[in-house]
Parts: sequence; C-alpha cells; structure tokens
Amino acid sequence: MDQALAETLTGWRRHLHAHPGLTLHEAETAAFVAARLREMGAEVTEGVGGHGVVGTLRRGGGGSNRSVGLRGDMDALPIQEQNDSLPYRSTVPGVMHACGHDGHTTALLGAAALLTQDPGWTGTIQLVFQPAEEGGGGARAMIADGLFQRFPMERIFGWHNWPGLEAGTVAVHEGPVMAAGARFEIAFTGHAGHAALPHLTRDPMIGAGHAIIALQSIVARNIDPMHAAVVSVTVAEAGEAQNQVADRAVLKGTARWLVPETGAAIEAGMRRIAAGIAATFDLEAEVLFKVGVEPTVNHPAERDLAAGAAGAVTTVRRDLQAAMTGEDFSFFLKEVPGAFVWIGNGPGEGGCELHNPRYDFNDAILPVASGFLAEVAKRALAGG
Repeated sequence: MDQALAETLTGWRRHLHAHPGLTLHEAETAAFVAARLREMGAEVTEGVGGHGVVGTLRRGGGGSNRSVGLRGDMDALPIQEQNDSLPYRSTVPGVMHACGHDGHTTALLGAAALLTQDPGWTGTIQLVFQPAEEGGGGARAMIADGLFQRFPMERIFGWHNWPGLEAGTVAVHEGPVMAAGARFEIAFTGHAGHAALPHLTRDPMIGAGHAIIALQSIVARNIDPMHAAVVSVTVAEAGEAQNQVADRAVLKGTARWLVPETGAAIEAGMRRIAAGIAATFDLEAEVLFKVGVEPTVNHPAERDLAAGAAGAVTTVRRDLQAAMTGEDFSFFLKEVPGAFVWIGNGPGEGGCELHNPRYDFNDAILPVASGFLAEVAKRALAGG
C-alpha cells in the first residue's frame, strides 16, 4: 500500500472514531461508507438489514464467475470515551468505538481501494458493511434481508483487531475462534416491607445473594473441565430505599461456551439453581436466557486459504486458543463457508483493551488489514 492511501485511511478511521454510530444507529457511518464506495466506482446498495451497506466490485474476463464476500462491522458501544487527549476522540456523549469497528470499516474500504487498482483478478467481490454487531442482531438482520440471495458469494471472510497480539500479526485458528454467547436475567420476587420488620417480608435480596455464589458452581461442578465456559453476573438491581426490603431483585449477566452441550448445561443449571433458591426462601423466580451468537468456527479449506493469504502479507500465527468473546460473524459462517481471523492491534497497556474507555484502534495496522482482505479475496476468486 502506498503512503498516500495509508494516510487517507488513517484520516477516514479517525473521522469515524470521532463520529461513532451506536448499535442500530449507524446511519451517518453508513452514509460515509456509501459515499467512499461510490467514489471508487463500486455498485452500492444501502439499507440492507437496517443500516447495512453492500458494495459490489465486478470484473469480467478470464471466464471467471466466482464470487467472494468480505465483511467489516460498523457500530460503536455505549461507553464514555476517556481518551481526552486524542484530537479525534468521540464527539458523541456516551458513545465510542471501544472495539475497533471504526478500524474494521476503514480496512474494508482500504481493501476496496486496493482491489479497484489491481488488475489481477476477475469475478465478483461483495463488500459487506454490517451494522449492529454489538448485540443488535446485525448479521441475522442482513441474512433475513436476503444478503446471500441478493449478493451471491461462495465464501466470506472477516477479521477482528486483537490487543495484546503483536501489531500486524495475523492469527488463524485451527478450531473455534470465538465463543457462543447468551445474556441472562434471573428475577426473584418476594414481599416488600419495612427493613426493621424483616419477619414480615420475603426478601428477594437474600435469594439474589445466594444465587450470585451458586451460579459459579455451574462452571466449577457441572461442566466438563475440558470444555471452556464462562458465567458472569454483571448487574444487580433491587430496591430504592435503605429502610425498605424490596419486593424484587434482578441479576443480569452473560454466559459463554464453545460446544452446544455446554450451553445447554449452563441454561439448565441456572434454571435449577433459581428454582431451588426460590423454594428455599419462599420466593418466586423467573429466568430469561437469550442466546445472542453461536460459536465462530472456521471452515477448514477457507481457514487454510486465509492463512496462505495472510502469509503473503505479514506474519502468521496458528497456535492461539479461542477467546470467550462473541462474534455474530458466526451466523454468516452458518450460511456459506468462510473464515475469521485476528490481526494484532499491539500492546494493550494503558487500557487499550477491547471495550475499555481508553481503547483506540492502531492505525498502523490498516495497511496489513486491507492487504489481507484484498489478498484473500483474490485467492478465493482464483479458486484457492
């Protein structure tokens, strides 16, 4: 990639960082993407599955009718940025790109720029700019809106930046890349009353407190130790007055797993524990367990193709284990073969970690990310 394009991409990325679009509110980002694609001469379709944008590059010759998809996600998070010294810090209160989707979007635009300048391919390339990855169901919405019927592609490839991995290094996983994820809520309902007269109440806080501890036994005692699993209680809500026993206490959190039977065991364990605690303390319990993403698992042929493409651009590692983070690219991989890789964002010190208010995408890896996407598309079209 020449220096001029690298500088252009850095400018685009910082513009997106300063003007983030929250999940399901990516209209400004989508418009920016569509404008850049049109400047490159791509066919552009907007409003796919919400604010999704698909750019199509076509080139005939050589008898090729192959097609491939490349995906970048666009949405930001409901986090107040703490990078006060950055000249391009978020201008939207309470919203920031704390996961690097500004970089993912920009890298895909960079791949489009490289491909339009490269005469060495024929076929069709679908550039999929996805909204609502952060729990908003964006992948499923695009699929439901006919993504793979309206924009046929034989394979699809994507990536995520990875803090802590050496900048520009591509990690290709042999098995799962990321975990399945679910959000859960457990509500205990009792009987409210004066805190000085607890014998006249049925205290849901007692149930919630026991549940926080008991839920940890699911992973410790109900899951095969060889199967990774996470149960994290992250929110507790109850009461308004210090001298009142509330009538309701709600716990919220997330669960993660890599194999389906583990997810089923986690849900069953939660329901069993909630029911047991409710019976013990004369409460009522309600459990909501909503699966958001499936495990992200690469297809073998596409995994190896991605590793070969990455090796032509940068250093490759194939020894990293899966992360328990979730990624709705998994739904695309259920529809067509493909692969998802990590690209190192560099050190994570100083809070430069995913979903941290001090995170910032490393612009120095844009040439690698764009180069990888362009290379893997060319190899896929060539029948690799």
